[in-house]
Amino acid sequence: MKPEINLELIQKYNRPGPRYTSYPTALKLKKLEDHKSLKKYLSAVQETPGKISLYFHIPFCQSLCWYCGCTKVISKNHEDADLYLNYLEKEISRVKEVINPDSDVVQIHFGGGTPTFLTPGQLRRLGTLIRSNFKVDRHAEFGVEIDPRWCTEEHIRALAEIGCNRASIGVQDTNEEVQKAIHRIQPVDETRRVVDCLKNHGISSINLDLIYGLAKQTPKTFKKTLKDALALNPDRLAVYSYAHLPERMPAQRLLNKDDLPSTSEKLEMMRLAIEFLTSNRYHYIGMDHFSKDGDGLSKALRNGSLHRNFQGYSTYAETDLYGFGMSSISQIGNRVYQNARELQEYYKRLDNDEWPVAKAMTLNHDDSIRKDVIMKIMCQPVVDFAKLSKLWQIDSKEYFKSEFDRLLQLEDDGLVLTSGNTLIITERGRLFLRNIAMIFDAYLSDSIRIRYSQTV
Repeated sequence: MKPEINLELIQKYNRPGPRYTSYPTALKLKKLEDHKSLKKYLSAVQETPGKISLYFHIPFCQSLCWYCGCTKVISKNHEDADLYLNYLEKEISRVKEVINPDSDVVQIHFGGGTPTFLTPGQLRRLGTLIRSNFKVDRHAEFGVEIDPRWCTEEHIRALAEIGCNRASIGVQDTNEEVQKAIHRIQPVDETRRVVDCLKNHGISSINLDLIYGLAKQTPKTFKKTLKDALALNPDRLAVYSYAHLPERMPAQRLLNKDDLPSTSEKLEMMRLAIEFLTSNRYHYIGMDHFSKDGDGLSKALRNGSLHRNFQGYSTYAETDLYGFGMSSISQIGNRVYQNARELQEYYKRLDNDEWPVAKAMTLNHDDSIRKDVIMKIMCQPVVDFAKLSKLWQIDSKEYFKSEFDRLLQLEDDGLVLTSGNTLIITERGRLFLRNIAMIFDAYLSDSIRIRYSQTV
C-alpha cells in the first residue's frame, strides 16, 4: 500500500494538529479532585473480567538527547531505579484492588525515558512484579523500548526471561554529523549488535524508530539512514517528523536552529521515506508507521482490526489500558486519567497513601461518538456512517452536517470521497489522516491548535 504524494497539497495542509492517540486529547485533562469516585468507577468496569493492556513508564535516561520531548529524568545512578520500582510496586498494589483477577493481560509495554536504564536485575524484578500481580496471557504481546547505547546481552537475556517478545529500538539517524548535532552518538554497528542479540534470544519482532527533520540532516544523508535501517531487516519502522517546539520542550533549546533543514528539505525526506520503504515491501500503515506484509499491523489494517492508543498503532482493540509510573496515561471505558508528571509529586502521592493520579477526564456522549469516528478515520480506509448511526442511535448525516460540509474542500482536493453514508479516504488522502480527523474534533481552536506538531 503506497499513498499518493502531492507536495503542493502537503504544503497546503501542513498545519498544527493532534496525533489522535486519544480523543479528546490529553490537553483536555483537568485536575482530579475526587479520587474515590475514580476508584469506584474502575471497580465497576472490572466487575466482569476482560482483556487489558499495561504500560510502564520508566523515565530515566543516562544522557540528554537534545531533540527529545519525552517525560524523562537524567541520571547515572541506578539506585534511583530501585527507589522507582519500590513506588511502582506501591502503585501496582493499589491498582490491583480494582482489576478483576480473571482479566487477561494481552499487552505489556515498557516506555520511557529509557527502559533499559534498568539493570538486568531490576528488569527481572519488574517482570516478577507484573506476573505475581496480574494474569498474563501466554500469548501476550510484550514490547520494550531500547536504547542500544545502554543495552547489554545481559539486559536482553533478562528481557527474554520475563517474556518480552517485541523490541522498539531508537535509531533516529545513522549519520555521525547529525548524531553529534542532536547529542546522540550511536554507530550503526552498535544498533546491529543489539538487533542480532535480540534475535539470538528469541525476541525476533523488531521495530526501528527514525526521525526526519533533525539538525544537519539532508535528503541525501537521510536516504543513507533509510538504507542502513533496512539492512537490519526490521518488521516495522516508525518514521517520525521532528517537531521543533522549544517553548514546550526545553532540551530543544540546545539545538542550533540554523542547522535544521528547510521545510522543502523536510518534505523531500518524507517523500523519500514513503517511496523507499513501500518500494521495499513495507506497507504504509498510516501517520508514520510502516510494516512488512506478514506483520500484525499490516494484517490488522487489512482486516479492519487496527487500533490506536497512547502508544500509537496497535493490533489490540477493545482493551482497557492501565498506565503505571510518573506521567503515564490510562484509558478505561469512558475515563482517561494521568499520573503526576513530576517524579517527586508521584512519590509524594503514594507516600500519602493516595492514588498518584493528577488529572482526569470523563468522556460525554458526544465525545464518545466523535472518538469512534476519529479513531476509524485514523485506522480504516472506509468509514461507514450508517453503522455509526445504528450504533449510536443518531442520524449521522444530520449530526455531522457541518462536518460533512467542511469535508467538501478535502473532497475537492482528492483526499476523501463521500458517497451516501460512506466516507472513503483516498490513496492521496492517507497522508492527511490527522487533517481529516480534525474536521470532527469539537475542541480545536487556534489557541489549542498551536500547541501541536505539524500534521504532515
